Amino acid sequence: AKRWINIRKSYGNFYKVPRNQTKLTIMLENLGMSYDGRPHSGLDDSKNIARIAIRMLQDGCDLRVNERIHGGQLMTVSSSGPLEGAPAPQMPRYRN
Repeated sequence: AKRWINIRKSYGNFYKVPRNQTKLTIMLENLGMSYDGRPHSGLDDSKNIARIAIRMLQDGCDLRVNERIHGGQLMTVSSSGPLEGAPAPQMPRYRN
């Protein structure tokens, strides 16, 4: 894979949150989700990242490739145009 979507970058840009709010458990928590599985398990981390990506798509995010390897160097891929972001995620509100 020479191109990919860095979900942390996409999440931070879309929801307009600082980088310190883009750790996996914090992203899940801010979206009203809990971590499923064992922390630091590659498979479980991947499933949780997929859950975040699905939620972002549901919220209207246009996920795009944002990183690539070129000549052995990590490079950021800029978008072709400005993307509208969504407001920061809110914890679900429950009716009493």
